[in-house]
Amino acid sequence: MEQTQLDFTSERRIYSVADLTAVVRELLEGAFPDAWVSGEISNARRAPSGHWYFTLKDDRAQLRCVCFRQDALYLKIKPRDGIAVIARGRVGVYEARGEYQLYVEVIEPQGVGALQLAFEQLKKKLAAEGLFDAERKRGLPKAPTRIGIVTSPAGAAVADLVRVIERRFPAANIRLYPARVQGDEAAADVARGIRYFSENPWAQVVIAARGGGSLEDLWAFNEEEVARAIAACSTPVISAVGHQTDFTIADFAADVRAPTPSAAAELAVPDIQGIFQTLSGLEQRGSRALRYRIATLGRRMLEAGLERGAASVRRRLAESRQRLDDAERTLRSAAAARLHTARERLAAQDRKLAARDLRVGLARQRQRLESLAQRPAPLQLRRLERLAARLAALDGSLGALSPLAILERGYAIVRTEAGELVRDNRQAAPGDRLGVRLHRGRLSVSVAETSSGDG
Repeated sequence: MEQTQLDFTSERRIYSVADLTAVVRELLEGAFPDAWVSGEISNARRAPSGHWYFTLKDDRAQLRCVCFRQDALYLKIKPRDGIAVIARGRVGVYEARGEYQLYVEVIEPQGVGALQLAFEQLKKKLAAEGLFDAERKRGLPKAPTRIGIVTSPAGAAVADLVRVIERRFPAANIRLYPARVQGDEAAADVARGIRYFSENPWAQVVIAARGGGSLEDLWAFNEEEVARAIAACSTPVISAVGHQTDFTIADFAADVRAPTPSAAAELAVPDIQGIFQTLSGLEQRGSRALRYRIATLGRRMLEAGLERGAASVRRRLAESRQRLDDAERTLRSAAAARLHTARERLAAQDRKLAARDLRVGLARQRQRLESLAQRPAPLQLRRLERLAARLAALDGSLGALSPLAILERGYAIVRTEAGELVRDNRQAAPGDRLGVRLHRGRLSVSVAETSSGDG
């Protein structure tokens, strides 16, 4: 009878608690990277850090859950004891306590499970048809001036879109197709609006948008009719539905998905200020390049022995400067000749004025009277006395009327350089040269200011 040999030499594998927990964590995380779990919330509490801790339970088991602050900010409903929900997240292990738990990213109220299933089924169907393929996606125009929008005219989304587009690119024109974005008829309205812009090729880009909401609120954009209208549209389509964490079938079918309506506007049009800055930068770069090119060509010209051409250019510049000097001298001579002629005309006018001086005529009359007074006849003497008296009266009147007598009282006669009498301030302008005749002598003056007043 043979004896059975027992092998006691194989080594046992001994795990530390940490090692075993790490293995279990890897297995769980690999098996459940994205799980949907239904249950009732209990023991919900919010930590000072902003993280939420709660338990999901049903009538047979319970599961610890944690929702970190960055995910809790976007929860449509906050954890509250006693409410039935569906939580989405990854399964992992909290090694410090050796407990497995659900790291929650999304919480929805119970009852949306059917909608979520329909969403996944339609997404899978359309993806299999190629509606979501990257090859079908079209790029957006760089600076569209005609933008079509399909959304509710009463919602906040259209106000955000218009505000951002007008601020970034005022040259853009906007057409709104009013559509219901929530309710039983919403999907048909949205699809009809997209088909309108596809069949009437006015818009260069189309934005289908609405604000945030629950899965039921956004469901119009998860309908097959809307997805097919977007895929068939002749114009590039931007889908801007809900918030950053919301995804709809329309997002997958569109050429571009925007996380919010405001972000869609920023994707649709460029920033005009950025364009101006770019153009300014290009202008400066072009100017620098041109200056560098000119300097380089100048250096090459000198290096190639073209100094003779440069000398010719310098000679022509010198000749041009000389012709300019000659023209300046000719102009100065013409001005001096004109001034001399004007002065001669002024002197001639002064001589004419002196010839018309009544005092000369009076002096001649006195000489005649004196010669008559030498005659002895009495009758002649009386006649001469009457004539003398009359002449004396005339002398007084004529003296008062004589221009020279007026000059003697402080007045002056003003003439332009051309010899014309100046009677009105409009005959002269600031900077003009005028000749002034005084009782004794003349003045040459320059006009500093003119005024129409009497003072």
